[in-house]
Amino acid sequence: MLYAETLEIQHRLVREVQAAPDGPAYLLLVEHDPPVITTGRQPCDEHILASPAQLAREGIEVHATRRGGSVTYHGPGQLVGYPILRLSSAGKSVRAYVHALEEVLIRTLDRFGVSAHRAEGITGVWVGDEKIAAIGVAVSRWVTYHGFALNVAPDLSHFGLIVPCGLTRKGVTSVSRRLGRPVGVEEVKPVLVEAFKQVFGFAGVAAWKSRGPVGQHGQKGLG
Repeated sequence: MLYAETLEIQHRLVREVQAAPDGPAYLLLVEHDPPVITTGRQPCDEHILASPAQLAREGIEVHATRRGGSVTYHGPGQLVGYPILRLSSAGKSVRAYVHALEEVLIRTLDRFGVSAHRAEGITGVWVGDEKIAAIGVAVSRWVTYHGFALNVAPDLSHFGLIVPCGLTRKGVTSVSRRLGRPVGVEEVKPVLVEAFKQVFGFAGVAAWKSRGPVGQHGQKGLG
């Protein structure tokens, strides 16, 4: 899914949730193809190691965003989640919300037999000294957007084009690498949705289709 399309959907859903305090929350789950490098609110061009020509040869786009965090990579084989919900659903603070997202990812990985953990003072989820999931969020009038990226089976060599999340001397890994077998994003999605429901206290989930010029993409409405 094109990154620009995903961003348009997020903005549309943010406005919808802002306008309907008692309406549903949304969890947008995608794989980005073509792959994309995104930057956060703070300048971090020095963390993009590849030249524009090299990125063009690899078919990788670059987008500046308004989320927190530094530079990161999204591509096929990576499950990217964009929760659109009122911050009150996560303890009313950004820190509590990020902690809850980390818990969702840790529980998801545990279901696959991958023991993951938080790292002191660093956002995201880790297996040993290698990062397996990144988190970068934004909030507009108490409604969240942007979110997390879980490495299921991406091309890990693409992370060599950047300094992931601005962290030097840290590696990246994936579910597939840790398990030593192929793992598909579709295999992970229902497990993650169930963990998301448990952590955030949603009673149910329903499939939802976006409408409008961005096309039709399956999402989850939470309630």
